[in-house]
Amino acid sequence: MNDLQFIEKIIEEKSAMILDANDKIWEYAELAFHETKSAELICDILEKEGFTLTKGDAGIPTCFTGTFSYGTGKPVMGILGEYDALAALSQKPGQTTKEAVISGAPGHGCGHNCLGTGSLAAVLAVKEYLIANQKDGTIIYFGCPAEEGAGSKQFMARAGMFDDVDFVYTWHPATKNAVEATHYNAIMGANFIFTGVSSHAGGSPHLGRSALDACELMNIGCNYLREHTIPEARIHYAYIDAGGTAPNVVQDHAIIRYEVRSPWVWQVKDLYERVKNCARGAAIMTDTQYQADLSMAFTEYLPNNALAAIADECLKEVGAPKWDEADYALAKEFLNTYNDITKQAIKEQIIETYGEDRLEEILERPLDSEVHPFNPDKIKQIAGSTDVGDVGYAAPTLNINIATACIGNVGHSWQMVAQSCSPIAHKGLLTAAKVMALSCVRTMDRPDVIEAAKKEVTKRNGGKYTCPLPDSVLPPLDTY
Repeated sequence: MNDLQFIEKIIEEKSAMILDANDKIWEYAELAFHETKSAELICDILEKEGFTLTKGDAGIPTCFTGTFSYGTGKPVMGILGEYDALAALSQKPGQTTKEAVISGAPGHGCGHNCLGTGSLAAVLAVKEYLIANQKDGTIIYFGCPAEEGAGSKQFMARAGMFDDVDFVYTWHPATKNAVEATHYNAIMGANFIFTGVSSHAGGSPHLGRSALDACELMNIGCNYLREHTIPEARIHYAYIDAGGTAPNVVQDHAIIRYEVRSPWVWQVKDLYERVKNCARGAAIMTDTQYQADLSMAFTEYLPNNALAAIADECLKEVGAPKWDEADYALAKEFLNTYNDITKQAIKEQIIETYGEDRLEEILERPLDSEVHPFNPDKIKQIAGSTDVGDVGYAAPTLNINIATACIGNVGHSWQMVAQSCSPIAHKGLLTAAKVMALSCVRTMDRPDVIEAAKKEVTKRNGGKYTCPLPDSVLPPLDTY
C-alpha cells in the first residue's frame, strides 16, 4: 500500500481510542493551565504507544512532550496539540438547543479537544510509518496548554523546545478545509493593579483615593486612544477585581486586564506602552498607585510557504471529511440557531467563498465538502491571535484548517461546544490527523523543502527566536 493508504489504515485502527479520548477531554473541559486530566489522558496514550514523555515543560505543569525516534532520529518532526476549554460555555453535546451540562461551567468553545486528539492520532500514525518503513526520524507531540489564556508556546519557544525541530505541523477545528492563508495579529496582555485608600464614601469621601475610579479613567483614556491607532489594532479590557460590592466604601484596590493587538509584534509593543500611559495618567488623576503586570504576549503568525506547498497537496489527496446526510441535517439545525443578523453575515460569507449561485445549496447542506487551495499571494490579515506564531518564529510551522462545524459557525459559542462532541467533529479531526501525518512523511523525504522552510524562518526572525516577553515574566499559572 502507498503512504496515504498506510496512514489511513493506522488511523482507522486507532480511531475508537482517539474518539473516546476526544469525548473525555470534551467532558473534562478544563481551563487554561489547569488541564490536568486532559494532559494526563493524552500522556497515558502516548506512553502506552511507546513514546518517551517529559512533563512540566517550560515551567508549566500541564505542558509536556511525547517523543518517538527511529534510526538516526533525523529529521525531527513536531505536531502541536492543545486541550484547554473556555469559561462559562457548558453545553450538552450534539444538541441544537442551548442547554448547559452544568450552568456556568467551562466548555470546549474552540474545539481544542478535537485539536489535541486529532494531533495525537497524527503522531501515532507517523510513528507506525517510521517503524513499518524503517525510516530514520523523530516525531514529537507537543502538549501545549492555555492557548485561550496567557498561552504556552512562547514560553516553550523561549525554553528552546523547538530549537532542534526541523518542521512543525498543527491544525485547528474550523468551518472549511484549507491550509490556512492567514496572518494573525501579535498580542500583549497585562493586569493593571491600582491601589488607593479606603474610606467611608458618605462620611469622609475626601479621605479616600479610589482605585476603581482609576480603572474607569484608564478606560476613558483608552477609548480616546482607539481613534489614534491603526485600523488593524484592537484594544480589549475586562474587570478582574472591581474592589468590592459596597458602594459606600471607597475602593482601595481594583484590577483591570487589558489586551492589545496589532499585525506585528513591534507595533503591539508600542501600543502596549501607550495603554500603560493611560494607566499612568489615571493613577495621577486619582492620586493612586498602579502596577502593570505583563503576563502574555504572542508573536504574529504567518504560514510557512514551503510547508504549505506540501500540505496543500496532501490535503487535496486526503480530501474533505466524508459527510453523510445525517451530518448535513445536523449542521443545518445548528446553522438555524443563529439570529437573523448573524445569518445574514453567514450568507455574505457563503457568497464570498462559494459564489452567489451556490447560496441555497450551501444553506441546505452547510458543511464544507471541498478543499480550498492555498495561495501564498493571498494571505489574509485577521484580527485574531494565536501562540502558534511563536513556534513559527522558532521553527518552520504551518497550520491547517479542517471543518468540524457547520459553515458560518461562530467560534467561542455554545454551538461550537455542542458540535465539538458530535459525529461532525469526529470526522473532521480524523481527517486532520491524516493530512498532518501525510504532510510529515512527505516533508521528511524532501530535504530541499526543509531547507527552504528554514530559510523562511531565518528571514523572519533574523537567525534567532526572540520572545516578546522578557525572561522575568514567568507563566502566569494562577493570575491570568
